[in-house]
Amino acid sequence: MTDKFETGQVIEGKVTGIQPYGAFVALNEEVQGLVHISEVTHGYVKDINDHLTVGDEVTVKVISIDEEKNKVSLSIRATEEPPKKHSKPQQQKKTVKLEENTSGFNTLKEKLEEWIEQSEDRGSFKN
Repeated sequence: MTDKFETGQVIEGKVTGIQPYGAFVALNEEVQGLVHISEVTHGYVKDINDHLTVGDEVTVKVISIDEEKNKVSLSIRATEEPPKKHSKPQQQKKTVKLEENTSGFNTLKEKLEEWIEQSEDRGSFKN
């Protein structure tokens, strides 16, 4: 029954049923396969009904065939070009140049020297 199809083959089919986990696609009068929800399109699919309806003609790729269980796994996504990643325009890095003697701010080194002097003046700093 499934010997007419092989893995990797791209064929036309018709959506015959939709479930939350995927869509059933008739490949011919006798063989039907399943397109899992993750194989519907590139990207995340929250609701398969947003992408497919019963009666849709679709192009599918045969992913795998399980002769024993008589199951055919299909992919619509594998027949489509993946979307091109849009590169974000690189932002120019802004450099801020600080003046050496910024009013209102002292470096820790300067403050440390000041604190040591204050402490020595009070007599609380002993060597």
